[in-house]
Amino acid sequence: MMPSLATLIFVAGLMHFGILIASALVPFRLDWKNELASLSKLHWQMYWVYGGYVVMSIIAFGVISVTNAQELAEGSGLARVFCGYVCFFWLVRLGLQAVLDVKQHLTAWWLTAGYHTLTVVFFVLMLIYGWGAIHS
Repeated sequence: MMPSLATLIFVAGLMHFGILIASALVPFRLDWKNELASLSKLHWQMYWVYGGYVVMSIIAFGVISVTNAQELAEGSGLARVFCGYVCFFWLVRLGLQAVLDVKQHLTAWWLTAGYHTLTVVFFVLMLIYGWGAIHS
């Protein structure tokens, strides 16, 4: 039997917190301290601000989904727009997976496995929230 949309949205909310674990590794694995050292202070600060906004968005997606899964699954106008936005967010991120040049950074099996796992997670999130957006 297929889980309910509310259950899937709740689980998807938890998945957002898992993504944050991988996100926390990025500055270290990509050596941002040295790689960004040549940027001006303003550019360096903006890089961190943009990253912070993405992290805060992912946190918000997770918190809203975990605390309001049933309401999101009920399909009100606001719920459908929220689900549509989250679907689009992950659709764009999934598309970036296809064009980002990451091969030189996948130096260990666990990095490669993590990268492919994230691709699957982005796809699953896109599907769940896409269903929430069109479900009435």
